Amino acid sequence: MVLDAKLFEVKNISFSYDGDEIFSDISFSIDKGDVLCILGPNGTGKTTLIKCLNGLHHIDSGEILINGQSIKKLSFREISTHIGYIPQSHVPSFPFKVLDVVVMGRAPYLNLTDSPKKEDMEIALNSLKALGIDHLKDKEYTNLSGGERQLVFLARVLCQKPDILILDEPTSHLDFGNQIKLLEIIDNLAKSGLSIIMSSHFPDHAFLSSTKVAIMKNKKFIDFGSPDDVVTESNLRKAYSIDVKLIELDNNRKVCVPLKTNLELDL
Repeated sequence: MVLDAKLFEVKNISFSYDGDEIFSDISFSIDKGDVLCILGPNGTGKTTLIKCLNGLHHIDSGEILINGQSIKKLSFREISTHIGYIPQSHVPSFPFKVLDVVVMGRAPYLNLTDSPKKEDMEIALNSLKALGIDHLKDKEYTNLSGGERQLVFLARVLCQKPDILILDEPTSHLDFGNQIKLLEIIDNLAKSGLSIIMSSHFPDHAFLSSTKVAIMKNKKFIDFGSPDDVVTESNLRKAYSIDVKLIELDNNRKVCVPLKTNLELDL
């Protein structure tokens, strides 16, 4: 661990797949309690970037540092003690009980032949309680709704006791109400000291729960900073190629309203 190092620092990273450059020259850093929201249109490389940040893909150039230590020098198990990751979708295969699914998050701390100990089960149950879903502990994971599965998977990741939580479009399969509930949970987790990186299609999410925002377009970040500085009408027009109006509500929160383009479709 390097003294005065950032919790998580990304320096000029690039990644290509089969000779095709996916993104290049990405740099940013986050500290304890930060929530970074990465915005951008489909196909711009957000999901690939997310997979590079948690070590699933190996970058071509640049550095990713956790507490000043290169992620390349860490084993996948060591990375898992620092970073929790939730992909866009996860399809359950077996009808495990919810508590059994959640305790799987303790895997980085167990050997292959180990069974979960009483302490591991208590950590799993506390994770469920923290998200208000401990009443689901004996239900089969395959019988849950999409929103419930997302929360159970989040509880499983929290069992890892990570410093950083990385979420790839965590609200993409949730209805409007569950989207807001999940963003409130993210906000509370950040207040407890967890650092969070999430990608999203919805600029409003940046105003709801983020301390930092990046907008990704054409394989790069076109802007990075606070929500008020980055989520502007001009930047959203560059990113999504549509006109957007920002409206400030009475509670001093902004919302993004897309405007019709009046394009005629030749069907």
